[in-house]
Amino acid sequence: MTHPFDDPDSDYQILVNSREQHSMWPSGIRVPHGWSPVFGPDSRQACRDYVEARWTDIRPVPLRTAP
Repeated sequence: MTHPFDDPDSDYQILVNSREQHSMWPSGIRVPHGWSPVFGPDSRQACRDYVEARWTDIRPVPLRTAP
């Protein structure tokens, strides 16, 4: 049995927290507190493409907006 976070054939979703950090999460697992789904469910590759296109600066929001 494959771990749900490692299954290349599962559907995933992209979650974002208040610091605009992203996480790819298996679609069948409950979303943890503090995170919100913003994309999916879709294939692992589609989720990776979404993150690559939108999360271009991986620093948390407070560091990106600091003077």
